[in-house]
Order: sequence, then C-alpha cells, then structure tokens
Amino acid sequence: MTFQDSIKVCFNKYVDFSGRASRSEYWWFVLFIFAGYLVTSVVSHWLYYLFALATLLPQMAAASRRLHDTGRSGWWQLIGLIPLIGLIVLIVFLAQESGDGEASASA
Repeated sequence: MTFQDSIKVCFNKYVDFSGRASRSEYWWFVLFIFAGYLVTSVVSHWLYYLFALATLLPQMAAASRRLHDTGRSGWWQLIGLIPLIGLIVLIVFLAQESGDGEASASA
C-alpha cells in the first residue's frame, strides 16, 4: 500500500474500529501523523492542537484495526497508558506480522 492510499483509507474509515489494517497501511499513516505534528507545531500551537484533535479518532481506529490484524483486541491500546513499558509493548504489538486467526471484532 502506498503512502497516499494509506492516508485515504485511514480517513475514509476514521471511525471504523472493526476489520483489519495492514502493517504498511498503519505505519504510513503514523508517518503522516508525525509529519503533520511537526509541521503544525512549527506554524502554530493552535494549529497543532486542532490537527491533534482532528486526527485522534482516525489514529485510534487505525491502531485498533492494526491490533485486530495481529490477532488482538483493539482494547490493547490502553496498555500504552502504562508509563514507558506499556508504550514499548504497544509498539511491539503494532509492528508484528499479521496473525493467522481471525481477531474478535466485538472487542
């Protein structure tokens, strides 16, 4: 999946917490979000906050679909709230290859 395709898909599915997202789809979108943070923080703090708020749901939905692709529930995003260790574990989960089994879409 290309950079532009992943951004289109993630914004088209901005509140779709079910289904799956490939590694390339998720990580291209993360790169876009990171670049957006850098650019908007240089321009204006208010623009940065507006961008962060506008992309919050798409980020959570994409991460949830990525976790489903690895065979985990989207609720595993909450492990990122644990200082340092939780964030490391979440990044490892998001970077893993696709799981063989179907993830529970209801979780």
